Amino acid sequence: MNKPFFILSFLPALAYWALEEFTRIEIAVAGGMALAILEMSLEYYFYKKVHSVSKLNFFLILILGSASLFFREGLLFKLQPFFTGIVMGPIFIFKTNKKESYMLELMQEMGQRIPDQLVIKLERDMGYFLLLYSSFMGYVAFKLSTSAWLFYKTAGFYIAFALFTALEMVLIRMKIKKEMNNAQVTASRKK
Repeated sequence: MNKPFFILSFLPALAYWALEEFTRIEIAVAGGMALAILEMSLEYYFYKKVHSVSKLNFFLILILGSASLFFREGLLFKLQPFFTGIVMGPIFIFKTNKKESYMLELMQEMGQRIPDQLVIKLERDMGYFLLLYSSFMGYVAFKLSTSAWLFYKTAGFYIAFALFTALEMVLIRMKIKKEMNNAQVTASRKK
């Protein structure tokens, strides 16, 4: 992921956290919503396109932010990562069941290129990871502080994702090694 996009994705959460600490909830939510608009605008400026996950997050922030303003409750705004994962996880799982890849589409939208086979193997498990992490983010929104929410929405997510990816790489290597051993056994039996 390109650095400007990576940094941009933190803006609404950072604004919400800082404003909630020092102002009223209405100002915090409005600030988070304003920075979501700025995030999309800057993404369009840098890339001449806004990818689909940014659009989903933007609309979730607008809907949940508007509800938060109406009810004067920040919890709804903080549920955005929960809803993102609840939407994206099943999409990943569904696409892999149809032998398609949503991740490849997203990577191409962001100008990235990685081996197709690797992406397809990771995608189904990533769908489950997103469902689990989004459920955790629902818990965080309800039970933990806004500071904890900010950590788990930003750095905590990337740490968890790095651990998930490392585990997936180990599992893929084990599977490849097993397949190679099976192929060698089969070849030696044919001799």
